[in-house]
Amino acid sequence: MPDKMKWLADLGFVNLGNVYWNLPTTALFEEAIRTKEGLTAHLGPLVVRTGQYTGRSPQDKFLVEEPSSQDKIWWGGGNQGFSSEGYERLRSRVLAYFQGRDIFIQSLYAGADERYRTPIRVISASAWHAMFARNMFIRELDQAKLESFSPEYTLIHAPAYRAIPELDGTRSEVFVILHFGRKEILIGGTSYAGEIKKSVFTMMNYVLPLKNVLSMHCSANYGKDKNDVALFFGLSGTGKTTLSIESRRTLVGDDEHGWSEDGIFNIEGGCYAKVIRISREQEPEIYESTRKFGTILENVTIDRQTRRLDLNDDSLTENTRAAFPISHLENADRSGIAGHPRVIFFLTADAFGVLPPLARLTPEQAIYYFLLGYTAKVAGTERGVKEPQATFSTCFGAPFMVHSPTVYANMLGDRIRRHQAEIWLINTGWTGGGYGEGKRIHLPYTRAMVDSVNEGRLTDVEFDEDPVFGLRVPRQVPEVPPEVLRPRETWKDPGAYDRKAAELAESFAAAFRTFESQVPKEVRAAGPRLLTTK
Repeated sequence: MPDKMKWLADLGFVNLGNVYWNLPTTALFEEAIRTKEGLTAHLGPLVVRTGQYTGRSPQDKFLVEEPSSQDKIWWGGGNQGFSSEGYERLRSRVLAYFQGRDIFIQSLYAGADERYRTPIRVISASAWHAMFARNMFIRELDQAKLESFSPEYTLIHAPAYRAIPELDGTRSEVFVILHFGRKEILIGGTSYAGEIKKSVFTMMNYVLPLKNVLSMHCSANYGKDKNDVALFFGLSGTGKTTLSIESRRTLVGDDEHGWSEDGIFNIEGGCYAKVIRISREQEPEIYESTRKFGTILENVTIDRQTRRLDLNDDSLTENTRAAFPISHLENADRSGIAGHPRVIFFLTADAFGVLPPLARLTPEQAIYYFLLGYTAKVAGTERGVKEPQATFSTCFGAPFMVHSPTVYANMLGDRIRRHQAEIWLINTGWTGGGYGEGKRIHLPYTRAMVDSVNEGRLTDVEFDEDPVFGLRVPRQVPEVPPEVLRPRETWKDPGAYDRKAAELAESFAAAFRTFESQVPKEVRAAGPRLLTTK
């Protein structure tokens, strides 16, 4: 038996159908079409449907309670425990499901920096999901190294296997379970490919800090050289991909990065961009990715006769996605490695229309807002979310953080101070009122603000201090109307703004109480001033 097949047998995979090892994208595409997993769109992208699950299922994600990781996991947050015994039972049932089936295996890396990368092997019953993994993670192009590839983590993916909660100990038919002792990830019951991407990111959020590397839910690009780096933190839908992919700067990565003693590196090798209602005019690079062979389009509407796409159609979900290798972008750094950040943006989609669209943060405010992670859940990115909802997601990625949030915050604070990075808060949400009354901040204005910061044009401008949140707001930004910078002036009723601002400040204070005993007094004092407004 070849070594690779022995490896499979040792995992428990027996009586399999065809086993496809490291097929290239073209062959995976052919298999997906042959087995009717998707349709070919005009110019070659693969269009697929994910069924009833068009977003992540965070309540169905678990971490196995086992000795090697038990004391390192932040059980006080959203991390749910799963028993070792229950995992073994479910795992054996999943392996039984694979008997007689064809499987697709991809040997890949998470992490562009060879010193900190994790070799992973993805085993899926679906050709298009194997193609997704090949798009999203870093490929090994050296055939000799591929033959001797030894994975550290294995991801077992059975999208069509439905768990039985009464037998399997799950909450529903969906399960995403990480076992750090076994170095294994088990996914089933959902075809939404984002679960593959984010479970690997969760794994890296466990692994990297143990190597003194800060793992970050952010995009990154650079300007004139690799030391002119900007980071964009934020949850899905806040604009990380949109703002970091632009023609005048070079993209390092669109969603997940590590920050080591030598600089930053991309954790992934691809992009997973929201494409609902994008246009060639406003987001040309992402738009062009929807017209290229090798791209996978999730839940995008296609005319079955003409094979043309309708990117404006949200009848299946608001969370339509394009998954493509970073090489699809002309202005991307394929090495995935750059220097230390000069500028860091915290992106938030304020559903109340209260926060300014741009504000400069002190290092203490940076830690406060990083731990707070205020934004709005965007429709479609999670099951059950039909419209934006105010939420607090610590480190701008609570569902993916394994260690205590203060572990990541302390590492970020240390790096900010040592490398003297500028920190800016960007609100890509609403202005002139909250959701349903105001309107989304004009994207060209946000781009102008980001450009002005990156190009150093706000160094000498005057700032006003927000009376409630204590944020320093620039009085002027080139190409942005001054009133846009002061949200109170965009509301028809300033008194209504004051009441909503006080209400939001109270919710900030309530959400931050979890961390008050774990941070210095300077960070505690960096929050909003609680005012009584009648």
